[in-house]
Amino acid sequence: MTTKRKKKGLVIVNTGEGKGKTTAALGVLFRAWGRDMRVCMLQFLKHETASFGENKAARKLGIEIIPTGDGFTWTSRDMDETVARVQHGWEIAQEKITQGDCDIIILDEFTYPLHFGWLDTEDVIAWLRQHKPPMLHLIITGRYAPAALIAYADLATEMRLIKHPFEEQGIRAQAGIEF
Repeated sequence: MTTKRKKKGLVIVNTGEGKGKTTAALGVLFRAWGRDMRVCMLQFLKHETASFGENKAARKLGIEIIPTGDGFTWTSRDMDETVARVQHGWEIAQEKITQGDCDIIILDEFTYPLHFGWLDTEDVIAWLRQHKPPMLHLIITGRYAPAALIAYADLATEMRLIKHPFEEQGIRAQAGIEF
């Protein structure tokens, strides 16, 4: 029995307690950029002034990364502002998705707004079903991916923590490795 081989823009979810979710997404972004694909990334937790390694590299390479958050949002002093930033970030994501200017879009740490209920998971999935272009690859990262998002995805990977240098050895975060 033969199966049809079809091309489709994938929805990929990288989730779990382990490290590597964003790093894996950036690896795909970098690979796609090397193939002359149009790529961009929205960061839902990182502040608009973020200057982490990936932001610095993206500027040098001419890759668009848009931070829309206010830092560690779950410790926010102004949850109304945090939620407003998330909703604004989702509006930017919707524009990017429907514009057709990108072949791959990463929604980094997007699972947190879904998990915390700042965006309704079912509404997001319904919008994506209706508006995501058929050939657009969409990568969503973050812990606590809702079951409905995993069910909607074409590929879901769970990063599982086995050993961590900070937790077991007291080694602080390293530039170029974690940020």
